[in-house]
Amino acid sequence: MLMQMPQSDGLTIGEAARAIGVSPDTLRRWERAGRLTTIRDSANRRRVPRSEVERLSQRPDRARPGDSLSARNRFPGVVRSVEVDGVMALVEIEAGPHRVIAAITRDAVDDLGLAPGVPATATVKATSVMVERGA
Repeated sequence: MLMQMPQSDGLTIGEAARAIGVSPDTLRRWERAGRLTTIRDSANRRRVPRSEVERLSQRPDRARPGDSLSARNRFPGVVRSVEVDGVMALVEIEAGPHRVIAAITRDAVDDLGLAPGVPATATVKATSVMVERGA
């Protein structure tokens, strides 16, 4: 349902997406699916009421603040090799100038249909890895 409201009564799609922790495209899909109600301002621009932002911010499946990943943590590319050994596998993804090798379960390889030549995205959650020698 669309209603006309003053600009100050709602957030832009981008502002609402940042506040909720999802992408603007996700909000547009939710609107089309009827999961999100938007309003229109006097210039007929789509706005998200603050009440909707508050409602969606309390979803239990929503990422907590700080859990969202930035674009620099995602490496879209192509699977170059998959080495399965027992219940684990090493998957090598060529992502532009980067090569990312991930240890994942054999089940994940099967579920995702990973094989050489298949497009895949490596998502890195850590900013650094430290290795220490035990005493």
